[in-house]
Amino acid sequence: MKKKIGKDPWFFITLFCSVTVVTFILFPLIEMVTQPSLQDLKDTAGDTDVLRSIWLSIYTSGLAAVISFIIGTPFAYLLARKNFFGKKVVESIIDLPIMIPHPVVGIAILGLAGKNHWLGQFMQSIGIHIMGTVTGIVTVLTFVGLPFYVNTVKTGFEAIPVRLENVSRSLGASMSGTFLRVTFPLAWRSMLVGMIMCCARAISEFGAVVIVAYHPMIAPVMIYERFTAYGLRYSQPVAVWLIFVCLALFILLRIVSPVKEKSGD
Repeated sequence: MKKKIGKDPWFFITLFCSVTVVTFILFPLIEMVTQPSLQDLKDTAGDTDVLRSIWLSIYTSGLAAVISFIIGTPFAYLLARKNFFGKKVVESIIDLPIMIPHPVVGIAILGLAGKNHWLGQFMQSIGIHIMGTVTGIVTVLTFVGLPFYVNTVKTGFEAIPVRLENVSRSLGASMSGTFLRVTFPLAWRSMLVGMIMCCARAISEFGAVVIVAYHPMIAPVMIYERFTAYGLRYSQPVAVWLIFVCLALFILLRIVSPVKEKSGD
């Protein structure tokens, strides 16, 4: 018996909602991309200040992703494999940077790194400065991007059967050997996806960065400065190029994401 999908009201509801969502996202972005002329985009692409700010955004976001990979992978493995008292609280803490207003993140980091805090005094004594430095930008971007990496990799570890690790351990492999030879090869795609998600989230950060390091200027800060100083005409071309960078990241994300098998009817 054939399903009468075309006559089912639910089909029209889903179709309407789908078109609404896609239009809601695409319409302002299409307007943004099409308003600047090709000459404006070309001139912006040749502006050394713009190129420097976009490169700085990519560079610092990439560093944040690498740091998240180094410190977040063992932590994500622990969350995926162990149940312990307070685990839900720890997972909630990890998600806090996603929820709290990002200017609060910048203020909190400056409060720790300032000269009135013992940690800030220690950091300055060994030559580490946060305010107005690339180090400060990377610190902020790692803070906001780390939850995306940890949650993605945690899900990847959970998808790997524990029995495979148990077999490796029963054959005499150590925990680290099992992780490197069994778990890591099976979870590498999730780690790559997590790094891309961390990088994509970090590259769009503005609220926390503008408090910690207005200069050196990353792309979102430059867009804001040009908008407040000169208006849409000078800020839109920079925004368009940043949209292209973000689009490239998400295309890469879709390419490397694991393919989900469709369940049968």
